[in-house]
Amino acid sequence: MSKFTDLLLISPLSDGKRWIIRKEFGYDVGKEGSGDTITVSVGFVTDFASVPRIFWSIFPRWGKHGNAAVIHDYLYWSQDRSKDEADKIFLEAMVVLKVPRWKRRCMYLAVKYFGGWAWHRCCKQRQ
Repeated sequence: MSKFTDLLLISPLSDGKRWIIRKEFGYDVGKEGSGDTITVSVGFVTDFASVPRIFWSIFPRWGKHGNAAVIHDYLYWSQDRSKDEADKIFLEAMVVLKVPRWKRRCMYLAVKYFGGWAWHRCCKQRQ
């Protein structure tokens, strides 16, 4: 089974919406020790799950899925992998975190079908 490589250590930013990574954090894709590791560097900024406010009572920005959301944010930012692969890794990581099946399925489908704007925004910001 896949595994997160370390404890997620973050600090909030003054905007109250984003957090900064304080310690390198990663995820082994596929299974622990697979050699396919995503590493999020110190200084990366995340907003966790970009969920519209109206859905926060069901899908909070932070929760059991939080570590997976950080990995997903990083994959969208770095674009070292395709959007499809980033979305599937998000789903896999939520399985590792034991996010309830219905919730992880909804969150996966949301990024799969509505995450394109975020993907393209990251691409433009990187340029």
